[in-house]
Amino acid sequence: MKVTQKAPAVLTGRHFMNGDVACAEGALAAGCTFFAGYPITPSTEIAERMAQRLPEVGGIYIQMEDELASMNCVLGAAWAGRRAMTATSGPGFTLMQENIGLGIITETPCVVVNVQRGGPSTGLPTLPGQADVMQAKWGSHGDYEVIAYAPASPQEMFDLTVKAFNAADTYRLPVFVLADEVVGHMTERVVIPDASAIPRAERPQPPFPPGEGLLYQPLDGALVPPMPPVGEGYAIHATGLTHDERGYPATSAEVHDRLVRRLRDKILRNADRIIEYEEYLMDDADVCVVSFGSSARSARHAVNAARKRGIRAGLLRLITVWPFPGSHIAVLSERVKAFVVAELNLGQVETQVQRFSTRPVLGAHHGGGEMLTPEAVLNAIEEAS
Repeated sequence: MKVTQKAPAVLTGRHFMNGDVACAEGALAAGCTFFAGYPITPSTEIAERMAQRLPEVGGIYIQMEDELASMNCVLGAAWAGRRAMTATSGPGFTLMQENIGLGIITETPCVVVNVQRGGPSTGLPTLPGQADVMQAKWGSHGDYEVIAYAPASPQEMFDLTVKAFNAADTYRLPVFVLADEVVGHMTERVVIPDASAIPRAERPQPPFPPGEGLLYQPLDGALVPPMPPVGEGYAIHATGLTHDERGYPATSAEVHDRLVRRLRDKILRNADRIIEYEEYLMDDADVCVVSFGSSARSARHAVNAARKRGIRAGLLRLITVWPFPGSHIAVLSERVKAFVVAELNLGQVETQVQRFSTRPVLGAHHGGGEMLTPEAVLNAIEEAS
């Protein structure tokens, strides 16, 4: 398919748009030129927007027959040098897991947006959930680490999509934008900066010419190997099998252990650079509410209500759910009396807070289908205090 390159038609300025549309515009601002996907509520507006906008910037939109094929296309486009993306919801995210694992072991940078809804299975197609947190971390088999951003507003749907593309290229892996239906369909003001203000990370390139060096040998003591685009003369071999530094299959336990440790450590050793969170009224807090996505909006309201009742509550809003800020939870547990975890599932992030806290951990949970209410979070705060 021949694509005519056009002048970028990226939006700037202030706009009133929903989170899904903001996500698509964030992808375009980040330089995404390829989208493959399959419509699924509540993420379909992302695909619709990309179908409209990608031809305007010389990009390619393709609707595949299912989510398995969509993920495969995204991996192929990334190896061809494109910034590539897909968007889905719970059932589609499940179908993508095998090829997400392929993206992990081949170290293929791309972005996967999951606008969560109620599950399991088909569940609640049009209503919110936040129960894909553990699936994002453990959905594919084997040992690996991931990066997952959790936007709490349409503005963050834009901003964190840009960050996801940069993290994908920096660390060479599929990166998740773990949104939810409320944020995806919420309409608010979104400020899109000038293109010159959009940060752009580049994939590490080999410091040696074609025919020399090892393409899966990390550079200069780092843990991320170079990634030249296919077609530039380098002999590239990408395989889902365990492979050595040449990229060739190797079935020894020694090679496998070395490979999966590096796939894990390239994220964990850079966790301090990757992890993001926001604190609200935490300086003197006795009760720390941990939340993310749309639930964090309810949690903030509950914290304000608790303060009016004389309870010193504060909010730790997770911007990155993975890597999890366990060390920060451990530090906070030295000065707060208890944690409350507010999430639209039955306790997935709560289990992670329990791992690192020396204080009591209570949950404000709902199985999905409606936004978590401030009253539910406030009741848990009062119980914890």
